[in-house]
Amino acid sequence: MTPVLTFHGAAECVTGSCMLLETDQGRFLIDCGMFQGPKTLKALNYEPFPFDASSIDAVFLTHAHIDHSGLLPKLVRAGYRGPIHATRGTRDLCEVMLADAAEIQESEVRHLNRRNARRNIRTVEPIYTTADVDPTLRLFETVKFREPFLAAPGLEVTYWPAGHLLGAASIEMHVADGGDGVRLLFSGDLGSGRQPFLPAPDGPTAVDHVVLESTYGDRERIDPDLDVRREALAEELRLAKAAGGPLLMPTFAVGRAQELILDLLAVMDARPELAGEIFLDSPLAIEATEVFLRRGWNPDTLDNPYASLRTAPRLHHLMRPQESDGLERLRDWHVILAGSGMCDAGRIRRHLKRLLWRKETTVLITGFQAAGTLGRYLLEGRSMIRIQGEDIHVGARIRSLDSYSGHADATGLVDWLGARAPVAGHVLLDHGEPGALAALAARLETSGYRTLSPAIDQAFALSKTGAEPVRPGSGRLAPGQAARPDWHNDRAAFLVALNETLQAMRGDDERTALLERLAGGLAPPKAPG
Repeated sequence: MTPVLTFHGAAECVTGSCMLLETDQGRFLIDCGMFQGPKTLKALNYEPFPFDASSIDAVFLTHAHIDHSGLLPKLVRAGYRGPIHATRGTRDLCEVMLADAAEIQESEVRHLNRRNARRNIRTVEPIYTTADVDPTLRLFETVKFREPFLAAPGLEVTYWPAGHLLGAASIEMHVADGGDGVRLLFSGDLGSGRQPFLPAPDGPTAVDHVVLESTYGDRERIDPDLDVRREALAEELRLAKAAGGPLLMPTFAVGRAQELILDLLAVMDARPELAGEIFLDSPLAIEATEVFLRRGWNPDTLDNPYASLRTAPRLHHLMRPQESDGLERLRDWHVILAGSGMCDAGRIRRHLKRLLWRKETTVLITGFQAAGTLGRYLLEGRSMIRIQGEDIHVGARIRSLDSYSGHADATGLVDWLGARAPVAGHVLLDHGEPGALAALAARLETSGYRTLSPAIDQAFALSKTGAEPVRPGSGRLAPGQAARPDWHNDRAAFLVALNETLQAMRGDDERTALLERLAGGLAPPKAPG
């Protein structure tokens, strides 16, 4: 049969990476990630897979980030029993990340069900539990970079360094299909090649089709060298301390947290006037650091750049919730790193509720913020945000540093693709929001590439020189829905605006009149029974 590739995630958005490749050799998944962002998008995590999990013959995992690996325990729970191919670094990071994801789901579902019970709303079940993690980890089979292996008769696979995260890979697949077969390359998430602690991204040449991530396909970024980056961080520390502190940093726990801490420690050593205590308030980041200490050897620099994290007197690990709560008593200058990086879950939300209204607080954001996330709203300059049903005034200074991104920019993506030449068929663009996809497609087409931007659940038949649509998107989401705020976001924004308007009115009569007008537009409640 002609190979068919279906995009079940990371289509028109940057999360939920999951592709199904169907060939004469079997049915294979490339990634099985969790959707993040607006609630309508995250709701897909709870729905059945759009394929039979037990029919999948193997999974090929690009890297450990939850938007690429986070639904693997759900896949196993649904009946999958085949191998999960990944690098050793990816496997070890998944051990801590999947356990953490399961614990978060169990905790959040418990809290949600308590709220739902009070509101007479049906309860929900977690996507998976901690009991599903160990059976998943037992299916991992580790691979080495640049060493081809036969994943199935007629399917040769090679992992290449992607430079995005410890263990992150681009995956080359040679599918026997008569003659020379079809050679596919899945970029995974690509680093810029200029990150100081990761190897440069690499890959094969002369492929037929490339699936290319597009996170920063619409922008140019400057990746400064390490000294310049640390100088920029030092300036943010100086301004934050001058504002009265503390400095709160929403942090991606795996990769970003470790990199930031290395830079914070270096800046504080070089500039004692900026020195302060650093609190890593993320059990996941603490456990992941141990993986970086074991697996962080960089073949480009012939060392493990994370080794200094083993003994850092200024760095304090907060594992228990009560240790996190103890930060409320601090008044001196200090830095807090807490997950999640997009402010959508984890301990960062508690710190934001506690500190965001205070003008002496600085919030420093250092990573990509997807549409509909709290982090995106902070960057957009919202004066009031809503956290767990509570309106919070944004009095803090909101700052950002773009030099820590783990993704290549538009020029980096084009250059990486150019090094894979010639590309006989199509470049299929995924893992990007619509604006980024369109901008990168235009740039690539100007350079002579043929591009496609799949919709969610859209399928393509792959010949050696062409990719032809064979199934449209399923309609699980409306076109463009994955990358824009949904009605949940609209409701939160409306409630914030309503409360601000009511407070600004001159008297109760005006407030009552406004509420009556709004109530008049609501449908009458249905009678019980």
